[in-house]
Amino acid sequence: MSSRPEQMCEQLQALFPDNDSIHVDIDLVSMSVDPADLLAVATELRDNPLCAFAQLTDLCGVDYATYGQSEWSTDTDTDASFSRAVNASSVGTLTFNTGVELPKLSHARFAAVTHLLSLDHNVRLRVQCMAPDDDIPMVPSLTSIWSCADWFEREAFDLFGILFEGHNDLRRLLTDYGFTGHPFRKDFPLIGNVEMRYDPIKKRVVYEPVSIEPRVLVPRVIREDSRYESGEVPAEEDANNA
Repeated sequence: MSSRPEQMCEQLQALFPDNDSIHVDIDLVSMSVDPADLLAVATELRDNPLCAFAQLTDLCGVDYATYGQSEWSTDTDTDASFSRAVNASSVGTLTFNTGVELPKLSHARFAAVTHLLSLDHNVRLRVQCMAPDDDIPMVPSLTSIWSCADWFEREAFDLFGILFEGHNDLRRLLTDYGFTGHPFRKDFPLIGNVEMRYDPIKKRVVYEPVSIEPRVLVPRVIREDSRYESGEVPAEEDANNA
């Protein structure tokens, strides 16, 4: 007997025969939708009783600028037996400077990913919508279909700079007033652009250039313990770790 995700996957493939991206991904169904078709597809997903995705549980942005790239060496150990960053100047988690040149992509950079829940069928669905323009990423707003998308879309706009066409109040949600940039983009410096403090003389909060020195934090992860290979671990310690 097929599982609920598999049954829903077959149902969606029948409803959207031109969409070849529909597949089961572990415990949910996943599909990609073009921005021009997003509202029509979303309405069908909500209103068709065979789908009945009445609840939007999450919506987030994704930046694929460095997708598939790795900056940490986790397969081999150094003299100290800890993993080390292998490229501290690359784009991504170890970027401390601005004006980083991003790699050229063969696909769109930004996406809005929505997670839906069908209580009637007890199954979840992930809908990915890629923004066609990397410079001004824009996808349709889902607030007219699921009103709870309001704050989710504001968060994605704030953190990734994704615009949601049709949103009637697209303002920043998490960052401070006058914040510059979008902090979850891969080219945003980890130390930020400015820092703030309360000035007792001016009796107000002031903004200043960042004074933190860039540094690479090393994850202290021991991949192998040579004592186990040589049998040097005492029996009681080995029993406690079991």
